[in-house]
Amino acid sequence: MTATMNTWWLFIGHEEIKIELKQLEDEGRDPAPVKAGLERLLKLSGDELRLPKNQEKAGELFDRARTLKMRKGYEFDEPSDLKSIRKLRPRGPRKYARRLPDKVLLDRITAAWTARCCGCLLGRAPIEGARSWEMEGFLKMTGQWPLRDYFRFGVRGKAAREYPKFTAAAHLDTIDHMPVDDDTNYTTTGFLLVKQRGADFAPRDAADFWMMNIPLLATCTAERVAYRNFAMNLAPPDSATFRNPFREWIGAQIRADAFGYLNAGDPQRAAEFGWRDASISHVKNGIYGEMWAAAMIAAAPYCETFEEIIRVGLSEIPRTSRLHAAVSEVLDWRKRGLTYEAAVQKIHDRWDEQFHHDWCHTITNAVIVAVGLMWGEDDFGTSICRAVTPGYDTDCNAATIGSVFAMRYGTAALPEKWTRKINNTLKTSLVGYETVRLDQIARETWELARKIR
Repeated sequence: MTATMNTWWLFIGHEEIKIELKQLEDEGRDPAPVKAGLERLLKLSGDELRLPKNQEKAGELFDRARTLKMRKGYEFDEPSDLKSIRKLRPRGPRKYARRLPDKVLLDRITAAWTARCCGCLLGRAPIEGARSWEMEGFLKMTGQWPLRDYFRFGVRGKAAREYPKFTAAAHLDTIDHMPVDDDTNYTTTGFLLVKQRGADFAPRDAADFWMMNIPLLATCTAERVAYRNFAMNLAPPDSATFRNPFREWIGAQIRADAFGYLNAGDPQRAAEFGWRDASISHVKNGIYGEMWAAAMIAAAPYCETFEEIIRVGLSEIPRTSRLHAAVSEVLDWRKRGLTYEAAVQKIHDRWDEQFHHDWCHTITNAVIVAVGLMWGEDDFGTSICRAVTPGYDTDCNAATIGSVFAMRYGTAALPEKWTRKINNTLKTSLVGYETVRLDQIARETWELARKIR
């Protein structure tokens, strides 16, 4: 008997078609020329859709979608090239004149690596992928609501019966390191990319680095599509657009952190590093998410408030974009006195966490990051917990907040109850960094930052 390879991820499936249709609507394209054809494919069974003739038809429709005209009256202007992005930016600091003392910079980078891991660990599976009401029900039943610490999964009785996917993760209660995760893999990747290719690395360098160093199946969604496109000899920026319905998802935003660490005090260059990296797999707001996050992290040590940090991040992306509008609205919510609960309700009213496109889109999750920072009460634990309990991409959002918070405040602001669980140890999929001490990779990052500044 011949074994069949599990290559489902190479096919255009029902979910990809639904996401492409919503993506076209979001980015202002008129889907009329392809909509009827895509909807006919949605009526096929999974086995029928995977037939070569139907995959060919789906591919042709996806290719036509790349060339569709914008709808008349679309209110946003969202380029993907760096020159055009910069023309549409608001005013910003671009670069701070003073430098952090070396000792302070090392402390901030060490704290950021550590806090990113803490946030990621808090929100990763089985929490990642859970819905907000599932989390809330489990936490209330087990006396952990509102969330103030790592989840305690090892419970019995009614909670174990009603929430088996949580209680099956009881082994995580005693974990003593940061396990392999795409969020921390990409932080390590960004650092190693600059270390190997230099501060002038190009998008093609990033693509080459992935091919040489990251296992294909360690990538997801837009990153996996881009990886497939690299293998088909499609170079950036085509690698980001060819049959990629995930092109504005959160994947690039979670790759920003190392670029912020390496460019502390220089949000413009941090954002540019983010653009070079993001453009291999994303477009428009998918790119802006990485630029925004990288700029925030780079600016954090120099800012007095989280609102200021967020605004510096926004100053590196088009003021005419959906991301800029959505995050600016969060700042307005805070100014108007909305409670945290009311802010979270607005998120759920606007985006459906049961639809993968909304659940994993850059804008949805950037808004949650902004809410976690603005309603985090200047407390690390409160900030990351308030990024997790709304649901959506929980580990990504808490990890990003960890970096921003720690770059602002340093190691002294990270309580031991959060840091001791990861035991200064990170595991990755990167060769030579399979198991690494966080203080060691932080020192290497600090040394590289001093070298390239």
